[in-house]
Amino acid sequence: MGYVYLATFVMLGLALVVAQVPLIRGDTLPGRVLGLEMTALLIIAAMGTEAIVTRIPAYLDIAIVMALMNFLVAVGFARYLEYAGFREED
Repeated sequence: MGYVYLATFVMLGLALVVAQVPLIRGDTLPGRVLGLEMTALLIIAAMGTEAIVTRIPAYLDIAIVMALMNFLVAVGFARYLEYAGFREED
């Protein structure tokens, strides 16, 4: 069973590295926001996996709070892009 958790954390780690590409390259602001959202989602998934591995339910509470905060950040960025009149330049 330990190999399954190890494989899960390795895959989450690789996905986290790939999720950093839009943040670093940063062609557009929505692309950066997408990279930030993907990073937060993968961290929340890692926290959920850690809760399962260690059998500590407090990690799930932290993951839920992080997911709610992530949602509010996404709404905030969307409102900013809507009201700031973001236009992608060719």
